[in-house]
Amino acid sequence: MSDKRKGVSEVGQLTPSKRQRGTAATSVAVVNTSVAQGPLIQAVQRSSNLQAPIIQLSGHTGEVYACRFDNTGEIIASGSQDRTILLWNTYGANENFGVIKGHKGAVLDLAFSRDSRGLYSASSDATLGVWDVDSGVRIRKHVGHEDIVNSIDRVRRGPELLLSGSDDGSIALWDPRTKHAVEYMETDFPVLAVAFGEGGNQVFSAGIDEEIKVWDLRQRGVVYTLPGHADAVTSLNVSEDMQYLVSHSMDNIVRNWDIRTFAPESRLIKVYGGAPASDVEKNLLRASFSADGLQIIAGSADRTVVIWDTLTGKILYKLPGHTGSVNDARFSPLEPNVILSGSTDRTLMLGELGKG
Repeated sequence: MSDKRKGVSEVGQLTPSKRQRGTAATSVAVVNTSVAQGPLIQAVQRSSNLQAPIIQLSGHTGEVYACRFDNTGEIIASGSQDRTILLWNTYGANENFGVIKGHKGAVLDLAFSRDSRGLYSASSDATLGVWDVDSGVRIRKHVGHEDIVNSIDRVRRGPELLLSGSDDGSIALWDPRTKHAVEYMETDFPVLAVAFGEGGNQVFSAGIDEEIKVWDLRQRGVVYTLPGHADAVTSLNVSEDMQYLVSHSMDNIVRNWDIRTFAPESRLIKVYGGAPASDVEKNLLRASFSADGLQIIAGSADRTVVIWDTLTGKILYKLPGHTGSVNDARFSPLEPNVILSGSTDRTLMLGELGKG
């Protein structure tokens, strides 16, 4: 991950930007006939309120490492190697309505606040940023990590708290209203992924040691681990009902875990293949659940977005379009058939899933 580094210092601000878009299809959607045949472009009935079935969002001058819908599904944020965060409208003409600057290094992860008025960022400059979405002003700069911050998550219930994982081997808990961390938890290896569990008292972390650690903040320690991956774990995401955890790894496998309190001793539910990592780029590929938990989406080094049926493990879609590794992919919280992806090719793809 050492290539995602450093840059010049800039003051946080929101700069109006001329809308930049790639050519968007107007009467087609991507559908999947079979994994063997691959995806096809076909004329199908429109299934979303997007202006076009497939939209390319161009504007970043470096690789896109993170992309997120806000909690309303109306706004998109993307973080890049170019040290900026771009803000886009999901609907209408998909304007890039602002550019947030301020990090000295690549923006590696993002999370919106619960009310969507704030945006949190993790950077290779070893800091976290708290930004006002309307103005682009940096409200807070969280300093404390000693190396690259790879991952960030926001608690879903209770007081607003942030979680971060760093190459310095630490996991930090933050109150967005204060500058310094509330608490640190130390590990022996770089932490590449973190996620909050139920009530904010449970925390998940993973990294190059291949094992997922489950922490209880009340006990201030690891209560159990989830072994199974054979290489570095690059992302963690908890389902909306807080009962399941999906992990993506450089071993080319996505895994689904049962994280309920009284789950069986073997917590592994299912293994999903088809979203390979790269032996060269070593990017932090991410996977996440749909809002209803019935599907899992992941980025892949083979330049596709992969979507599985959570229960059966069947690949429902393997979608082309990017010309570089797909580092992040997300479902819209507003329209479950709308997806977003960000790539090494410096673009985002926003599109709807066909019904064919």
